[in-house]
Order: sequence, then structure tokens, then C-alpha cells
Amino acid sequence: MSAEPLHYKPITEISELIHRGELKSSEVTEAMLARIAKLDGEFHGYALVLAERAMAQAKSHDGEIAKGISRGPLHGVPIGLKDLCYTTFAPTAGGTTIHAKFVPSFNATIVDRLERAGAVALGKLKMTEGAYTSHHPADQAPLNPWNTNYWVGSSSSGSGVATSAGLCYGSIGSDTGGSIRFPSATCGLTGIKPTWGRVSRYGVFPLADSLDHVGPMCRSAADAAAMLGVIAGADINDPTTLQAPVPNYLAGIGDGIRGLRIGVDRKYTQDGIDPQMVSALVEAERVLADLGAEIREIKFPSYEKLVSMWIPMCSIETAEAHLATYPSRKAEYGPDLAQLIEQGRSMSGVEIAAIHHERLKFSGSLAVMFADIDLLLIPTMPVPIPTLTRMSEYGADPTVLLNILRFTAVFDFSGSPTITLPMGMASDQMPLSMQLVGPHLSEDVLSRAGYAFQSVTDWHTRRPPIA
Repeated sequence: MSAEPLHYKPITEISELIHRGELKSSEVTEAMLARIAKLDGEFHGYALVLAERAMAQAKSHDGEIAKGISRGPLHGVPIGLKDLCYTTFAPTAGGTTIHAKFVPSFNATIVDRLERAGAVALGKLKMTEGAYTSHHPADQAPLNPWNTNYWVGSSSSGSGVATSAGLCYGSIGSDTGGSIRFPSATCGLTGIKPTWGRVSRYGVFPLADSLDHVGPMCRSAADAAAMLGVIAGADINDPTTLQAPVPNYLAGIGDGIRGLRIGVDRKYTQDGIDPQMVSALVEAERVLADLGAEIREIKFPSYEKLVSMWIPMCSIETAEAHLATYPSRKAEYGPDLAQLIEQGRSMSGVEIAAIHHERLKFSGSLAVMFADIDLLLIPTMPVPIPTLTRMSEYGADPTVLLNILRFTAVFDFSGSPTITLPMGMASDQMPLSMQLVGPHLSEDVLSRAGYAFQSVTDWHTRRPPIA
């Protein structure tokens, strides 16, 4: 058994302990609920805690496990759900006030899959309004458990906070421009943004449908692989899901990365990038090379124009997603989401066509690049985690947002899978983060590479200084 306290043990270990009868799901769930009651009033990760239902689920799973029934690696394990996942057993607000009392008539496909796999849903996790950049003014934003004066990322903010603070063993996030990756980076987590279409979006509030990805946020690559294996796969209710079979991501996760071709474009990853990020990324490259990977110098496709088109593209699709309530209930929207929708409503067909063509060109160039490499190594952000004060200053300058998006948004346009990994600590003792990016449907390789990196580094085991 690892030396980690109960609330920080890996999903893979908790699962084994429960299935061997050394722990009961009800014991673990009760301990987690007690920790939420103790700490979440300070960090505000949860929009709603479902204590009574969670305990009933856990006791039911205890009965199954006692009979020798096993539903897999999440059976009996407490997790959190981002509050854009439809749930029949709790309201699904999507970070808005408009939908604060909305109780769907069906569950999101990913919720049903998690429940069938035996996961215990502790509650719904807070998020930015409509999954865009900021929280509704009426809502208390989650606070970073590493340091409450620092940015916690968006929009899966509650998922990042709860998972990092040990208030769940893993969580669901979504990513349209970086919202699995930014909270994973700011909270020292490992997140997987799957290939677009790998995970069903049925019953998930959209921000921008063609950019939206749903995936796991955990404390290790193995845990993220375990969760992804449960939620991935084709869904008859979402015709955009991919039909490719879902591999057992845990089966070969320890096979190593000897001979894996990892591409590095030093101009892309170093020009204009904070020296602390560059230094940590160079060290991560060395670690991967020592593990047997072949580091290849490559040229990343031209990306600047596409990054500048992310906000316009997002605005178009967000405007479409909110037709039922905007502008008819405009007064109930926060200013940032309302501004985005207004921009989308004003876009012309010619502007939309230009974005579409640029997206196709970039995606094609990326596919050519991946013909020569297996994975790409890049930072998650160009700078260490900003303070909340600095982020408020950034808000007045759209070029700053575009700079932060340079390593994330393009892979939402292309639908490419990525894994986000802690790679160091900044001088202010906040986590630093990197990404490995792969061609479509390479989540198994990404998980294996992340696991290899974490087998010889301990950045993913660092915890926030919570008393």
C-alpha cells in the first residue's frame, strides 16, 4: 500500500483495496464526504454534493463486491461530475443561473457509463458560465488549493480544485479551448483531452459543438487511462462519435516508450516563452530520451492565424447553442458569455468560411507532421500560473488570451488527443505543466508515455499545501 493518505491514493490502488476487501466503498465514500465538508467551504469545488445518494451507491457496490461481482477499475470509487453533464438525479446548471433548477429527463451517456462501471458520484462540480472563460457574477468561483491567490483555469475549475484537493479521486472535465488542460496545469493534475468524437457529448451542455471534447482529470496517467476506458466509445445517441473499438488503456500502459518518436519544435516551444517553462520542458525532453524515446527536430505548422480565429469560431457555435435563451433572457447572462454570443450573432458567412478553410489547412498540415513522429512535446501554457490579479489585468487585453491559447486551442480545432502532465515547480512553488499531443486515436500511446514519464519523476505526486 502506498504511503499516500486515503484521499490522495490513486484510483488504481483504491480499486484494488476495495476489491480485495481491505476497504469498503462505503468507508472510502464516507471519508471523502467528510473531507468535502471540511474543506470545500474554503475552495468551492462543488456546485452540489450528493451525500445521501453517494452513500447509497457505495453500500450497494459493497454488496456486489462481497458477492464477487466486479465492474472494473472504477467499481466503488468516488468521483466528481462537471456540472454540464446531464443528470436525472440532480440539477444541471452548466455554470449558469438560467438553468439553476434544470433537472434533465435523461443522463449524459458518460454519466450512464460511469454509473454502470460502478463509480460513485459524489456531486456536481463547479464550472465557468456556459463553459466559457469566467464564472457567472452571482457564483463564487472555485479557488486554487495550491494558493488561493492564483488562477485555477477555466472552465473545468471545480474539477481541477476537487481532484487536486483530494475531494474526489478523479473527475470529468471538458475542453473547447483548453479547459481540461488549463485546470490540470494550474492544479498539478494529469488530464486527457481525447480525440474529438472519442467520447460522447450526448447530454453534455455545449459551448461550441465542433470544438468540445470531454475527458478525465486525475492525479496520474494510469488513473486518467482507467476513467477514459469507461467513458470512451461509440454512442448511438451521438452520431459524431467514432466507431473505432476502445482498447484497454491500462493493459499495455507499462510497456515503456523505447523507440517512440517524439517531435520537438524549439521555435514553437521556446520563442516568447517564460524561461522557467523552457527549462522544465528541456528537462522533460531529457527524461523522455533517457526512457528510450527518439527526439526528433520538427517544424510545427503555421498556427497563429488559426489561434486568432478561436474566439470568433467559438462565438458562432455558442450563439447557436444558446438560441433558446438568448437574447430572450439576455439580462440573466454574465457579461463575458453575453459578449461572446453577441459576437457570434454578428459574424458573416464569409468570415465563417474563412475559419473553416484555415482549420482544414492546419489539420491537414498536422496530419502530415504526425507521419514522421508519434507524439509532440509542448508546454501547456507559455507562462507559469498567473495570479488572479494578473489574470484580471489580462482580461482587458485579448492578445494575452490568444497567447495563452497558443498551445491548446489549435488542438481543439484539429480534434487531436493530448495528455497534460505536471513537469516541475515554478519559483513561486506552483506547478508547471507540459503536454504530449498525438494523432487521432492515439490515447493508448499518450497514456503509456505519460505513465513512463511519471514512473521516473515525482511531479504528479506533489500535493497542495493544505493544512
